Amino acid sequence: MTTKKLSRLSDALLETAEGMHRIGVMDDVTYHKITIRHLGPQALSTAEPISGEEIRTLRERAHLSQAVFARYLNLTGGYVSQLERGTKQPKGPVLALLNVIRRKGLEVIL
Repeated sequence: MTTKKLSRLSDALLETAEGMHRIGVMDDVTYHKITIRHLGPQALSTAEPISGEEIRTLRERAHLSQAVFARYLNLTGGYVSQLERGTKQPKGPVLALLNVIRRKGLEVIL
């Protein structure tokens, strides 16, 4: 896969935005609006793996059954059970959503 090299102008704009953010002139919201098109594939953050025990802890902390937790995540109860037991590993959108819940709490999706 080939990556597109940033133009000198884009490179300069990103450097300026980073400096402005670092010294506090640009707020977090504005800085994070810079798209992946500007930053390139090297800036992609990968979702951290999450263990079955961590998934169970997230669910129990929210005082939810597996079925209700699954409903909030648009999954089946059986799949949540498999994730918690470690027989399946979350991938893709499920992993991303679980990472958001881990960082910010279940309230962000309610």
